Amino acid sequence: MGRSKAEGRDGFLEMSKPLLSIEELSVKFETDGGSVQAVDNVSLSVSEGETLAIVGESGSGKSVTALSILQLLGEAGRIEGGRIWFKDRDLVRESVESIRQIRGDQIAMIFQEPMSSLNPVLTIGKQVAEPIWLHRKESWDSAYEQAGELLRRVSIPDAHQRLNDYPHQFSGGMRQRVMIAMALACQPKLIIADEPTTALDVTVQAQILDLLKNLTKELNSALILITHDLGVVARYADNVAVMYAGRIIERASAKNLYKTPLHPYTNGLMSSIPRLSLPPGERLETLQGQPADLTNLPKGCSFHPRCPYSRDVCTASKPALEQAETDHEMACFGYES
Repeated sequence: MGRSKAEGRDGFLEMSKPLLSIEELSVKFETDGGSVQAVDNVSLSVSEGETLAIVGESGSGKSVTALSILQLLGEAGRIEGGRIWFKDRDLVRESVESIRQIRGDQIAMIFQEPMSSLNPVLTIGKQVAEPIWLHRKESWDSAYEQAGELLRRVSIPDAHQRLNDYPHQFSGGMRQRVMIAMALACQPKLIIADEPTTALDVTVQAQILDLLKNLTKELNSALILITHDLGVVARYADNVAVMYAGRIIERASAKNLYKTPLHPYTNGLMSSIPRLSLPPGERLETLQGQPADLTNLPKGCSFHPRCPYSRDVCTASKPALEQAETDHEMACFGYES
């Protein structure tokens, strides 16, 4: 799972080597209430040209997993164990300076709120040109010219004229386009998009995601899309990892996940998606209970307090992520024979 597929001479699908491979990653945060296990033994991979979606409610560990790749956990967070392989380099063991060289160059990240990521006192042109000047060692004039071209590629009207504008002079959708332009500036091999359309209306969401998908396809880059919206996953992802309480509880191709969701949590997320086929007057199903409290996780499977199929074994131990069907893994005792 997570490797891209290409059709071989006999019509079979062959697997290519992943661009990024996370192996048994565990992350903890120190809080006033003690240590919190935010990510617990997570493994996943993504290949060039592939879009991997990581899905889950707030607090599931999806953003922390993404931030770990570029060592953006802050002073309170630390990687307790595991490996993060990128082009045969273990990023967990790279120096701060090495990660700084990779960040924005070979790996780029797009955050959910551009106003908190863009510098309000610098023009857009300077902010888009800087990574080209810094990482590619281009002259400033060349970098600035390329910045205008990048704004044009992300469909900002009058792109070159807007280089001298400031972030507050752009709409929310246009600011997110600027963030995509910055991410693409050095033609990275991996782009991580953390809830990139959360604050945007539905029409602008579709435009931004279409743009992101098309541009990454042009570059043959890998895309990791962090989202809580399974509706987005259906249209844009190749493969999906569903997270709950810091663990991956289901992993499959997007096609298989939508056709046959196996885990009760995934089924709950799917059932809560608004759909036009819902009969008039019928209420939309919702997941019962609240997301797990990472400071006080229940014993056994973390989902069992909310699970309609919970039984004794679920309260005693954690289920391992195992193959349930072809190219489909799940961590649930309910599927065991």
